Amino acid sequence: MGLLVIVLAAGYGAGAGVLLPRAAYRLSVEPGDAWRAHCPDGHVLRGWLGPARCRPPGAPPPGAPPAHGYGRRAAFTAVLTAGICALLGAGVGARPEVVAYAGLAPLLILLALVDRDVHRLPDVLTLPLAAGVAALLGAAALLPGAAGSWLLALLGGGALGAAYSVLHLINPAGMGRGDVKLALSLGVALGWYGWGVWAAGAYLGLVYGALYGLATVLLRSGGMRQGFAFGPFMAAGALTGVLLGGFGA
Repeated sequence: MGLLVIVLAAGYGAGAGVLLPRAAYRLSVEPGDAWRAHCPDGHVLRGWLGPARCRPPGAPPPGAPPAHGYGRRAAFTAVLTAGICALLGAGVGARPEVVAYAGLAPLLILLALVDRDVHRLPDVLTLPLAAGVAALLGAAALLPGAAGSWLLALLGGGALGAAYSVLHLINPAGMGRGDVKLALSLGVALGWYGWGVWAAGAYLGLVYGALYGLATVLLRSGGMRQGFAFGPFMAAGALTGVLLGGFGA
C-alpha cells in the first residue's frame, strides 16, 4: 500500500508540475505590475496552466519554429514536483492527510518559483493555500487513520503567522508580508503533527535561509548586496518537518 501511495503521489506531482511553468512566468512580476499577458516576443498568452511555450496565431514564416519556449522547462517542474510529492507519499503514507500535503505541494512549489524569480509571494497564491491546507486537513481529521490534530494545526498556523509578523515588524526589509501569509499555511501543515514537528519545521526554515545567506556572503567578494527570496527556505523547512512528523507517526 505504501508503494502505491508513493507511485500515485509521484504521478500526480509529475502531471501537476507540467502545468506550472506558464503560471510561474505570468505571476513573476514586480508588486503593482499587472500579471504578464504576453510572452517575451509579444504574443498574447492563452490560459494560465501548461508548459511555457508560445504558439503564435497563424502559420509560422518559412524556416521559423512553430513554437518557442520561455521561462522554465516543463520537464524541470515535473521532475521537481513529482519528487517532492513522492517524498510526501513516502513520509505520510496511506493516511488521509496525504491528500492535503501532496495535493497542495504543487501550489507551494509555484509560490517558491515565483518568489525565487521576483522576491514576491502573491496573495492570489498564499491565501488559497492557507484556506486549502486548513480545509483539507480538517476533512482528513474526520476520516479513520488520521495521525494528527486539526486543532493543533489551526493553532500552529496562528502561532507561526504571529511569529513571522513579529519578525516583519522588527525587520520589514528582510521579512515581507508575503512571508507572513505563507507562514500561516506552513504553520497549519506543521501543527498537524504536534508542537515538536511545528518547532522543527519552523526552525529548519530559518536555518536553511541563514546557511544560504552565509554561503552567499562568503562566496561573493563584495558580500550580499541585496536580499534573497526566503519563501523557498520556509517551504523546505516545512517539508522537512512534515516528513519527520509523517515518519514519526
